[in-house]
Amino acid sequence: MKTQFTVHIDSWAHGTAIPAQFAFGRPGTDSPFAPSDNISPGIRWSHAPAGTRSFAIVCHDPDVPSSGEDVNQQGKTVPADLPRVNFFHWVLVNIPAEVSGLEEGAACRGITPRGKPVGRTPHGVTGKNDYTGWFAGDPEMEGTYGGYDGPCPPWNDSIVHHYHFEVFALDVETLKLQGEFTGQDALEAMKGHILASASHMGTYSMNPAIEG
Repeated sequence: MKTQFTVHIDSWAHGTAIPAQFAFGRPGTDSPFAPSDNISPGIRWSHAPAGTRSFAIVCHDPDVPSSGEDVNQQGKTVPADLPRVNFFHWVLVNIPAEVSGLEEGAACRGITPRGKPVGRTPHGVTGKNDYTGWFAGDPEMEGTYGGYDGPCPPWNDSIVHHYHFEVFALDVETLKLQGEFTGQDALEAMKGHILASASHMGTYSMNPAIEG
């Protein structure tokens, strides 16, 4: 019987709440928001199929409000029936085939105002995450955010957010991606090259009225 490609994060069970140290934000003592530790979780994978020449990691949240009109506004709640869109928190490609995981903190430790570099790292090539667009126009935070930056859903959202850490086993050593490529760019580049994929999901909420 063929063994299935698997992905695992030790810090929380699949489908359960993500501990706050892996998030960008957490509920504050005197305010709805406080900065968190923003540590990238350790992640490992096994049983890659024959012919695997590289891996890629993409983490996304499909529950982000499509409109920011009510986001983080006192006295308002982001409605559950509002259409939702993807938000990419991490995109890393060209991970060598001999690598079977990344240690906790390998892609991020702490919040870096104005962003972090994209490009080559000791464990692959990183693109930009969607905090790049989120902070556009903010003089204190604006910049290109490479690597990992963790959950920070609206503190007044009526739904729990789901974070999918997906690893792809690919039949190519490198994807032809350069510069500030996005999570969507990476997914497009992978088409036709995916031998297997698996994911580990976690939930997170900053709304004290609902469970994360």
